Amino acid sequence: RPVLAAPARCYPTAPASPCCAWQLHQDHLELRYGSTVMRLDFVWLRDHCRSASCYNAKTKQRSLDTASVDLAIRPQAVRVDEATLFLTWPDGHVTRYGLEWLARNSYEGQKQQVMHPRILWNAEIYRQAQVPSVDCQSFLETDEGLKEFLQNFLLYGIAFVENVTPTKEDTEILAERISIIRETIYGRMWYFTSDFSRGDTAYTKLALDRHTDTTYFQEPCGIQVFHCLKHEGTGGRTLLVDGFHAAEQVLRQAPEHFELLAKVPLKHEYVENVGGCHNHMIGVGPVLNVYPWNNELYLIRYNNYDRAVINTVPHDVVRRWYHAHRALTAELRRPDNELWVKLKPGKALFVDNWRVLHGREAFTGYRQLCGCYLTRDDVLNTARLLGLQA
Repeated sequence: RPVLAAPARCYPTAPASPCCAWQLHQDHLELRYGSTVMRLDFVWLRDHCRSASCYNAKTKQRSLDTASVDLAIRPQAVRVDEATLFLTWPDGHVTRYGLEWLARNSYEGQKQQVMHPRILWNAEIYRQAQVPSVDCQSFLETDEGLKEFLQNFLLYGIAFVENVTPTKEDTEILAERISIIRETIYGRMWYFTSDFSRGDTAYTKLALDRHTDTTYFQEPCGIQVFHCLKHEGTGGRTLLVDGFHAAEQVLRQAPEHFELLAKVPLKHEYVENVGGCHNHMIGVGPVLNVYPWNNELYLIRYNNYDRAVINTVPHDVVRRWYHAHRALTAELRRPDNELWVKLKPGKALFVDNWRVLHGREAFTGYRQLCGCYLTRDDVLNTARLLGLQA
């Protein structure tokens, strides 16, 4: 016979105000504030106390030892006024929470918010937006110019800086304005021509299909900087595709495909034995990476060149995965999603490698590019310090 759990004891109370009502349950407090109904575990409520003995307001760090909280704790008294929740614990300690803070930081509140506001785009949407480039001097010397650039970058996943001196050294100064440069197996600042000096298709004159970089890293590089220093020839336009826009179309048309691409882990691999360069990198993760509480997409890992043998997917799933991958690829290859730009000396491009896929058409002649990878944490840190949501 099944064992039935004992019913939870419930302690109803009168509403504290027209916009707020609360109810004590056996292990949590149910609180309605405005349109948000929150279910707040008692341990959570004790752990997040912002009193001086539990939280260092100067360093913004928790002082309370979470492991010391009784997992069966429940408040002795609860009071709610128009703006504040008061909890008195068995040892007499009093915790106070602003209702706005709770609504914003509860699980239910977070489900209704996005971590990173964005504007999804295809080629026409981006052109219609007429997103301005930022002048190099303004970018380097003013907070206003830097903030404008970062706002464009956060919203669209790409941003341009004009009038940059076409040298590797000046491109490095540009990059360091917003982040620490991430040194990788390709060095700190990379600088390449079509000399096949590395074991990568990028070091040729061949066309490159849309992809994200360093999918074979456990943490793919966050931002990529491109600056074309010289091109004496034809072709070589850069292709940009908003991977999040394509994924959103898949979610709308076939949510089961989106779910599969977000759950099935794959290996990407980079094997190099050219000259003195010997590398074997493996990164593991799904094509689409989402925050589980609100299903918000934060990273796309898409590179058909570097995808390794699919040996992490059972036979009864792999065919469905191929269908899902085909649906995403079809969206990524839709001509109206393709933004083509011609990189030229003096115009630097910053690409969100967790969102925007890039590629290029084949070219002739001598073409010289420089660039680097940036640490994503530092770029977002810079943006937040300027008052942007990032």
